[in-house]
Order: sequence, then C-alpha cells, then structure tokens
Amino acid sequence: MDAPTRGAWLRAGISRDGGPLEETEHVVWLQSGTLYADSRGFAGSTSYDGEQVTFHHDVGSPGHDIGTLRSEGTRMVETGTNLDGSTFLEVWTPLPGSDGPAGSWTAAGTQTVRVGRHVVHVDAAAHGTHFTLPADPP
Repeated sequence: MDAPTRGAWLRAGISRDGGPLEETEHVVWLQSGTLYADSRGFAGSTSYDGEQVTFHHDVGSPGHDIGTLRSEGTRMVETGTNLDGSTFLEVWTPLPGSDGPAGSWTAAGTQTVRVGRHVVHVDAAAHGTHFTLPADPP
C-alpha cells in the first residue's frame, strides 16, 4: 500500500532482525500530505515507487527508511531494510484525536506536522517532540 496521506500513529512495537516485537519508547509518526514528522528526530517527505514507501529524512537525523506498508485491521504494519542491511518490522496504531486540521510547516531547519490535536516538531539537531493540543471546548 502507498503511504497514507494523513494519519497520526503511535508505534506499538518494533522487531529488529526477526527478534521479538517490543516497545521501549513513545514513538509518534504524523503524516500530512507527502510530508511527515517522526518523534524520534527526523522529518521530511515520502515517496512511493509502486511497491515500497521511502521516508526521506530532510530534517534531523540523516538518511532514509524504505519499507512496505500493509493494513491489519486498524493497525499499520511496516517492514523493511535499514541502510546497514538490518531488517525491521514496526506495528503502528492510530492515535485518537486525529480529526481536525492538518498541515506541515518547514522553516529554518525545522519541520512541524499537525494532524488533528497531535503535533510533532523536529529540529536540525534531530530532537523530536510530540505534543497534544487541548480539545476544543464544547
């Protein structure tokens, strides 16, 4: 499947080189159009070649990730190979509160993506921050 054009995702686990699925940190990926931000400290654009999605790291940690995405119910499963030849499998779950405004802003070596109440900001030093905006009053 192509990369979603909009989404707010929380990583539920990662398996490296066929190891156990585990999660040791709070990782959020936001996608708005072709632009994304990942709370691990990288952001940029996505492209799709008909088989695999490439996450180009344009801000923060250098590099790129190449993977294949598939849906499993409400979850998204990403499998791929890192630049060093190691493999990964990541399971992503949708974050509540992703309805509402979405967009991406790039300025002065930073990139910020908003999807609904969720915002991820990545700076040039590869610091990623996820925060949740308050709900609108009734």
